[in-house]
Amino acid sequence: MTDADHDPTATAPEVPADPAEVARFAERVLDEVGRAVVGKREALTLVLAGILAKGHVLLEDFPGLGKTLAARSFAGALGLEFSRAQFTPDLLPADLTGSYVYDQRNGEFDFRPGPVFAGLLLADEINRTPPKTQAALLEAMQEGQVTVEGQTHRLPSPFHVLATANPVEYEGTYPLPEAQLDRFLLRVAFGYPSAGEEHDVLRRRLDRQREEVDIQRVTDAGGLAAAQSAVERVAVDDSVARYCVDLVGATRSHPDVLTGSSPRGSLGLVLTARAWAAIRGRDYVVPEDVKVVARAVLAHRITIKPDLWMTQASGARVVDAVLSSVETPRTLEARGAR
Repeated sequence: MTDADHDPTATAPEVPADPAEVARFAERVLDEVGRAVVGKREALTLVLAGILAKGHVLLEDFPGLGKTLAARSFAGALGLEFSRAQFTPDLLPADLTGSYVYDQRNGEFDFRPGPVFAGLLLADEINRTPPKTQAALLEAMQEGQVTVEGQTHRLPSPFHVLATANPVEYEGTYPLPEAQLDRFLLRVAFGYPSAGEEHDVLRRRLDRQREEVDIQRVTDAGGLAAAQSAVERVAVDDSVARYCVDLVGATRSHPDVLTGSSPRGSLGLVLTARAWAAIRGRDYVVPEDVKVVARAVLAHRITIKPDLWMTQASGARVVDAVLSSVETPRTLEARGAR
């Protein structure tokens, strides 16, 4: 079957009811997204884990590596209302949240919602706009609402932000404030494709004879909410919870670190590890789940000492170091082996 043969409405939405069904659901979603984004299965699985954990994801990498395409594809596969905001130096907060406009017909001010009122918001090139506009997303990401001229407006549920960013070394970019970075559950990079994957991209484009890829809807907003509820029922042993706390604590005492991860880091480890376990078909978390997601959850929450910026020190290296130094609990390894 070719891309052109796919009908986006061909199948009924899937509604996972328990953690065991989440694995099959995730496989279908990733298969659909993988038709558009070639060869990045592990990175795409991390993004899906972030969504299932009810979080927001920052896709940070060089231009042209499929970040925007991935966001659009997830929106299509998950059946979420999609909205895109192109972040530019002159973008204003009201351009995101919406504003009140005077209606001459009834003599009142009516609220015109901005692009943030969607199931999945693509914040494209979020680091190309000044911090004032970046901060307009803080309330939306944390509280699921926006406040405009003293009036609070609830956002749709589920609500997720997939933001793309180019490396801060690129001209015309602004580093994201620490408070903004901390609201992102994960930071994921795709990296360059292999030669075989890049050839596959070319071959698929030539075969379908058009730019667009039809993504079949796997579920809808209600189905995604059900999957997220199923993830909430994944068990976390106290030893694993303490392991997450120990990992985050170790980032704060590492010699290369100016400021370590906030408590949101340990919470993010637990939440994302639960989602990863469900995607793998388990209703309990093992320490290996925490290790798989640790770099994506913690690296962007770590600030390296300024005098080390010109060295190889980085948040990712710190996470790798603490994973090697903090003792791994054994309780659930035995349970997973049964």
